[in-house]
Amino acid sequence: LLCRCIQINPRQDSAWGPEDDWKPQVTDHEVSRTQSLHGPSPVTTFGPKACMLQNPHAVMHIQDPASQRLTWNKPPTSVLVIKKIRDASLLQPFKELCVFLTEVKNLLVYVEKKVLEDPAISGDENFGAITKKFCTFREDLDDISNRVDFIICLGGDGTLLYASSLFQESVPPVMAFHLGSLGFLTPFKFDTYQSQLTQIIEGNAAIVLRSRLRVRVLKENWEKKARVDEKGIILTNGDVESSRKAMEYQVLNEVVVDRGPSSYLSNVDLFLDGHLITTVQGDGVIVSTPTGSTAYAVAAGASMIHPNVPAIMITPICPHSLSFRPIVVPAGVELKIMLSRDARNTAWVSFDGRKRQEICHGDSITITTSCFPVPSICFRDPVNDWFESLAQCLHWNVRKKQNYLSSEDEDF
Repeated sequence: LLCRCIQINPRQDSAWGPEDDWKPQVTDHEVSRTQSLHGPSPVTTFGPKACMLQNPHAVMHIQDPASQRLTWNKPPTSVLVIKKIRDASLLQPFKELCVFLTEVKNLLVYVEKKVLEDPAISGDENFGAITKKFCTFREDLDDISNRVDFIICLGGDGTLLYASSLFQESVPPVMAFHLGSLGFLTPFKFDTYQSQLTQIIEGNAAIVLRSRLRVRVLKENWEKKARVDEKGIILTNGDVESSRKAMEYQVLNEVVVDRGPSSYLSNVDLFLDGHLITTVQGDGVIVSTPTGSTAYAVAAGASMIHPNVPAIMITPICPHSLSFRPIVVPAGVELKIMLSRDARNTAWVSFDGRKRQEICHGDSITITTSCFPVPSICFRDPVNDWFESLAQCLHWNVRKKQNYLSSEDEDF
């Protein structure tokens, strides 16, 4: 978006006369606005070498999703291969892909250490020479954020969610192959992986920026501080002190707050930009990205949102109210979820189905749109890929067509 910039030069007492004679100097020039209207600007550098290809004709705020292209500052030299663990059907594609990446493309391959601990891989002597060229890492222990140029996922949608969780800031471009059960987020087929990989390494591939949620969990820890008398004897009664523990997560699909194992309704307050908007009474609530709108949220009755739409979806889970429908709010708002004062029990929260933990009174969950999206490489373009997934994976609007009505039938 182009805006009109007015530059006002300050008044200099030595150069100007009386105050009534002074007039501001106005300079007109156009500058590009980098902040989105409805949310924070996404980071357009992905990993150490990938970035968004600038479109000189994109002067309007409403951008054609098909114009989003990937390019490289420097040729990629490293790749992270994510493989679904304990899936025997992926062993042969994984080995074949790694041989192609190391021997043909001369790329440095990163894999998880637990992948190589699979007996079907560690016991393969022919593949052993290839594994010696790998770089290994362990989740939550080794930082590879500045070492990987792009990511390849082998499996279902869960592999893409897992790849997202490994990068809490800038995410390298992700190429996902459909080798799992659903494959809504994995547009590539493995049959032609060599030509597809060659095209992506050369650059200028279509991408869709899948927005993530930045979630901050603030937990109130209550500790009882024991008192000691003059003789050094510990007294049973003491002062209660509280301390706060903060945890942050980057979420690609959704944040789910539910009642957990309790038989009572969940009772949580929902705030938007500091204002209480409603109290959720039911089995829970789902706060999802547009990418997550086709996951748990759609099963709970939410609408499906294209990943390029800057929005956050709020979907109740079995609400105890006939009028509580899913709503969509702008991507730039800040949501906060807390237990209501009169809640009969605690709640539980999970992030993309992982890191599940209990939420007690005094704890809070703050959610907003992250500045670090997941650049997902498209097979064709963001629009066609999305509708193809709706048709193939979710069978969207599949029904038997109505028979043609001939002129003779119209008479009856």
